[in-house]
Amino acid sequence: MEDKPRGLTAHTLARVLNLDRAELPAALWSWLYFFCILSGYYILRPLRDEMGLAGGIRNIPWLWTGTLTVMLVAHPLFTKLVAKLPRAIFIGFIYRFFAVNLLAFFVLLTLSRGAANIWIGRIFYVWTSVFNLFVVSVFWALMVDSFRSDEGKRVFGFIALGGTLGAVVGAGTTALLATVLGPVNLILIAIVMVEAAVHCAKAVIRRQPGRSTAGTATDQDEPDVSVPASRDSDQPKKPDGEHPIGGSIWAGLQHTLRSRYLMGIMLFILLFTVTSSLVYFQQAEIIAAELSDRARRTAMFATIDLAVNLVTMATQLFLTSRALRRLGVAVTLAILPAVSLGGFLLLGLSQTLPFLIGFQVLRRSSNYALSRPAREILFTVLKREDKYKAKNLIDTLVYRTGDQIGAWFYAVMILVGFTLAGISFVAVALCVGWLALALWLGGKQRVLGQPGTRGAYRGYRTRALNG
Repeated sequence: MEDKPRGLTAHTLARVLNLDRAELPAALWSWLYFFCILSGYYILRPLRDEMGLAGGIRNIPWLWTGTLTVMLVAHPLFTKLVAKLPRAIFIGFIYRFFAVNLLAFFVLLTLSRGAANIWIGRIFYVWTSVFNLFVVSVFWALMVDSFRSDEGKRVFGFIALGGTLGAVVGAGTTALLATVLGPVNLILIAIVMVEAAVHCAKAVIRRQPGRSTAGTATDQDEPDVSVPASRDSDQPKKPDGEHPIGGSIWAGLQHTLRSRYLMGIMLFILLFTVTSSLVYFQQAEIIAAELSDRARRTAMFATIDLAVNLVTMATQLFLTSRALRRLGVAVTLAILPAVSLGGFLLLGLSQTLPFLIGFQVLRRSSNYALSRPAREILFTVLKREDKYKAKNLIDTLVYRTGDQIGAWFYAVMILVGFTLAGISFVAVALCVGWLALALWLGGKQRVLGQPGTRGAYRGYRTRALNG
């Protein structure tokens, strides 16, 4: 592990970023790591969305069903890797596996024509939806395993800013070059970004070994919701990142079902994804009606992404860390449900494309700049096994389950005669419950983050296990 940075430049940078100098190397590598991940994804995202439209809007719920099916297979495989391999190895394996897949898609999409191209595009849509959640979930799992709750309030806003800048670069690259180079050729740039992310992840692990448990009482105290204890205690004494986590491949599911705290996080994600799906389909309907050219639709999706990330970047620069420190996790977490409630209410009154885009930009920027860092802090108080297994379950399988519920909920409402305005008013009711849940989760995290709660949570564990 390297010493803390020295010199006037490092001291000044740490002061500007409101970080301790000891946190600076890992924070900077984490920033670059997230930049690479989201830059690569936002190059691919407009391609995915356009391919979804090319295959037919009415088929998108089926594509989401395919995504959920893949998640059901992928999550146990991921947890098996987590149980058997050290962090640096399984993170590199997962990212490079996705990079090889991208190269295969580049070849197939380049060579295919007509109906074959449409079907490969549909598979690419499903694959990209899986890729997005897994690479981002792995990234944030490493973050909550490397920084404590108090550190997270300082560094997560800065780290998220790296992802936002990467998203701006990725979306901007596609918006500028999609009609010049052709969308498929941009996949090669995404492959380079994924490989760069592997090296950044290894740099973070070298600079932050063993930080996941040191000084965090709730790693031992809170949700000891597992049935058997982990074998971590039987391992030789060395930094956490240098040996496998161990445990069952089903531990994430078992622990989530036995903890009201984890169940609350799961419900928060479900409400977020269901409401996101409703907005997504409304956006797809309007854009498909107003723009017929595939390249123009791709550019429109990229332009929306670019606007979202510019607003997100400004928020992260000036508000995220301040909100987390001064308002606390609960209020910061509640901002997104509050924005969504107001936005759906207004969307019920006006369904024009400019208004919908404005709502999307405000909602998504609130998620990336405020809700996501606050949500990740919820995981910092968990024990280490749950930071990878339960978190990945919630970030991927539960997330896509919410997508699936939202997609078919939207389809059913359209089938029975709901208008876009009616769907928006239904979403308002969901947002009321979502807002209340956000406040509860933030309050619970504050309690779990305090030392001296071991006895109370032994009692909590007993109640949870007894139903």
